Amino acid sequence: MSVFEFLMQPGSFDVILNIGAIVLKIAIVVAVAMFHVAYATYFERKVIGHMQVRMGPMEVGPHGLLQPVADMIKLFFKEDVIPTNADKPVFYLAPVISLTAALSSLAVIPFFDGFVIANINIGLLFILAASSVGTYGIILAGWASSSKYSFLGSLRSAAQVISYEVAMGLSLVGVIMMAGSLNLTDIVRAQADYPTGMFAVPQILGFFVFIVAAGAETNRSPFDLPEAENELVAGYFVEYSGMRFALFYAAEYIGMMIMGSLAVTCFLGGWTIPHFITGVLPFLDYVPGIVWFLLKLYFTIFFYYWIRATLPRYRYDQLMAIGWKLLIPLALLNILITGIIKIAI
Repeated sequence: MSVFEFLMQPGSFDVILNIGAIVLKIAIVVAVAMFHVAYATYFERKVIGHMQVRMGPMEVGPHGLLQPVADMIKLFFKEDVIPTNADKPVFYLAPVISLTAALSSLAVIPFFDGFVIANINIGLLFILAASSVGTYGIILAGWASSSKYSFLGSLRSAAQVISYEVAMGLSLVGVIMMAGSLNLTDIVRAQADYPTGMFAVPQILGFFVFIVAAGAETNRSPFDLPEAENELVAGYFVEYSGMRFALFYAAEYIGMMIMGSLAVTCFLGGWTIPHFITGVLPFLDYVPGIVWFLLKLYFTIFFYYWIRATLPRYRYDQLMAIGWKLLIPLALLNILITGIIKIAI
């Protein structure tokens, strides 16, 4: 069928409008996400600077506000160095895999009521699968770089994901049991009908396990063993420079945003606020849902910054012990308690 014949079919205009709406949503979400990535680095440096009694970036623009722009220009024009013995096709592909996997997770997150690119019934499983695929980029980068530091970093990342992906998945089972759905929009609406307005209160054990496991999934301090600077120089991306390094950097911060958004959606009520708050302050009902979502997201991201400035990096045996001996038993206990309460009610 030619393009002209397709356009002459009844309903073809509606199909084109639907496709256009989806493309527009994708463009908006990716643009806003990349803007947040740029300034997440700025605010991280500022927050950690003030926590360490420093000023952070101050030179480029007022209070250093143009520092992300300067960093982007620097990385864009930096020489793209490739190791002589590198597996070049895999070396090129690895950062693209990490960034693509991170960006694809944005498709199923409901930022406010009615605004989601793909409102699928297995949205929660999709995010868990995409986060696992992103790890392949790290593993391939370490293997293709032909460097012992990169290879060790990628091996650590593989073991870390295997350990903490289990704990994170189990921590979300309690949420699924309470909401009765894997659809993220349905999970938010189930919390809106709950007396506390969020699942973080009855699912406090699952919430704790999820926050810790999410930090390990995104290689954030104190779980940044795959890129430990004082041991592995920079770990899996030690041989990367220029824009390829920027792709890994962007993937890490988008991953942090994804995990923060998942915490907001599954435990903190998403774009809604509890009814007992709006009962006391009814004017809060007029605040757009995206504002509440972003405020909760910024709180979780600030928490990651706070942890980085506070806690030292764990030893590798400690990292594994926390995952297998603490988080997984706690997640299983949370499932057991949730099941007993559901049966009793």
